Amino acid sequence: MIALFRVLVTVIFAVFMFVFGCGYCLLSPRNPKHVFTFGRLFAKMSRVYGIKLELRTPDDYYNRGQSIYVANHQSNWDMFTVSSAVAPNAVTVGKKSLAFMPLFGQLYWITGNILIDRKNLAKAMDTIGQVVDTMKKTNVSVWMFPEGTRSRGRGLLPFKTGAFHAAIGAEVPVTPIVCSSTKNLKLNKWNNGHVIVEILPQISTEGIDKSGVRKLTNACRAQMKEKLEELDKEVAERNNAK
Repeated sequence: MIALFRVLVTVIFAVFMFVFGCGYCLLSPRNPKHVFTFGRLFAKMSRVYGIKLELRTPDDYYNRGQSIYVANHQSNWDMFTVSSAVAPNAVTVGKKSLAFMPLFGQLYWITGNILIDRKNLAKAMDTIGQVVDTMKKTNVSVWMFPEGTRSRGRGLLPFKTGAFHAAIGAEVPVTPIVCSSTKNLKLNKWNNGHVIVEILPQISTEGIDKSGVRKLTNACRAQMKEKLEELDKEVAERNNAK
């Protein structure tokens, strides 16, 4: 019964967001500011799913310059958890098939996010070049999921290097973002407990060229893996203390 109620609320929310969201975005289509606005709105839906969402940000998070944001990618729950961490003037990079997802896909595109064809390596690499070019010409930042796919409870998967190539090319730092594991969240569970999303310190790319991209990638993943383990431990302790 709980799951049915949540599905119904989600459908109503999705239709509302599509109709009014797309209408609102038509006033300034593909403007990066929309990603921040709608990311916050989607994060508020976490309450409907019984999630106690906690976002931990540095004091200067909303006043920083450009960056490549990288986050762990777990499941569809990311829409209601990790979305809380989207920074102003940042857009995300997602797979091209998202555009065909009913309601959400069209909103995802019109808010200014970037779609890439991951099955076509040449096009994917060309997109990295476009990301770099866009960042050098504007003040936009870009959010990417370096795992390349949803982990679905398998922990932190190996990282692809695209996001780090973009950071080096655009000469901007990397900002890691970690969300505690969401594999135990259930639609039919009234209280889904705590989920913590934390923004880690920026990693500078100054002085790093393409030859150092793998080292940069591995260093970032190691930091995120350690933080994920810390957050999961904290969440388990807090949930067990209820």
